[in-house]
Amino acid sequence: MQLFVDTSVWSQAFRRDTPPDRPEVSRLSIALESGETIFTTGLILQELLQGFNGPKSVSRIIGHFDPLPLLTPRRSDHIEAAKLRNECRRKGVQIGTIDALLARLCIVHNLTMLSADTDFRRIARHSDLQVWQ
Repeated sequence: MQLFVDTSVWSQAFRRDTPPDRPEVSRLSIALESGETIFTTGLILQELLQGFNGPKSVSRIIGHFDPLPLLTPRRSDHIEAAKLRNECRRKGVQIGTIDALLARLCIVHNLTMLSADTDFRRIARHSDLQVWQ
């Protein structure tokens, strides 16, 4: 299984006040310690950098992200993400634009989403998205 780690998990992992027993954070720690390849995208890095203050935090985040493969969405990914968002909406599931794009990246690259955000579980019910449980 190859992981794509959402902002919600990274954010918890970088915070000092996060309980160590969070299953998603534990799974991320195991993946990092064992050398598993973890995928990300620029949106996640940007969201994290916007959420933390101070040069130490920024340097630490950038340092963790430097070795990670960075997925760059193509035009077709944006088109398919819009289709995914519309399909979910028709089925009564409201998802955000960024979540739709992240889900699309996971689907097209056959990655498992590691997230503390329950929206991705709802997306998975109506798509080929694989979510770690």
